Amino acid sequence: MPETKVALVIGAGDSTGGAVARRFAREGYFVCVTRRHANKLAPLVARIEADGGKARAFGSDARREEDVVELFETIEREIGPIEVVSFNVGGNVRFPIRETTTRVYTKVWEMCALAGFFAGRAAANVMVPRGRGTILFTGATASVRGGAGYAAFAGGKAALRALAQSMARELGPQGIHVAHIVVDGAIDTDFTKQRAGDRYEARKAADGILNPESIAENYWMLHAQPRDAWTHELDLRPWSETW
Repeated sequence: MPETKVALVIGAGDSTGGAVARRFAREGYFVCVTRRHANKLAPLVARIEADGGKARAFGSDARREEDVVELFETIEREIGPIEVVSFNVGGNVRFPIRETTTRVYTKVWEMCALAGFFAGRAAANVMVPRGRGTILFTGATASVRGGAGYAAFAGGKAALRALAQSMARELGPQGIHVAHIVVDGAIDTDFTKQRAGDRYEARKAADGILNPESIAENYWMLHAQPRDAWTHELDLRPWSETW
């Protein structure tokens, strides 16, 4: 009986994370999806199953080391070997520096950087002995440059990017593909629709907003790359984005 291939999406929200989960499910992967509250994942799991895929939801706080360790152990024990990990936890908040409290900065850093470390280390622990696997970290514009009001978010995402780069250099020679994806631009979500207002439909029609399905296609492409031509960092942005 063939071994079950597992893709784990940490931070499977309603846009990018969910699209990544659906994309891997279409390729025959058993998709494990996580959020802090598993009940919020019911529509995503139902959609994957309705399309003929397999999925299971987990309630897990990516900022808690014990939660992440337990998550990986449970999946490996009850479902199968984790071949792909997509770390997609957000943390995009905007506060002027004088209004950025220690609590805000710490929470954002935990979501972006510390949680990424927990997930990346856990992934390495199960993948390195097998000599294969893919670890994908979702970045943002803030990963490569700070902006007014984004001290916390840029600090966390820049740290995540450095983590991904360090892991890629260490784990690549051991057969593990680590990639960091800079998503630079507005993603098609309800939040973007509300924020864009009357400009939303025109921007979407002109392909000026990132489609989560298009983002997910690139995640699959990264995983499917032959190891003689691995990409470490990939920028994704609409053709009209100023950068």
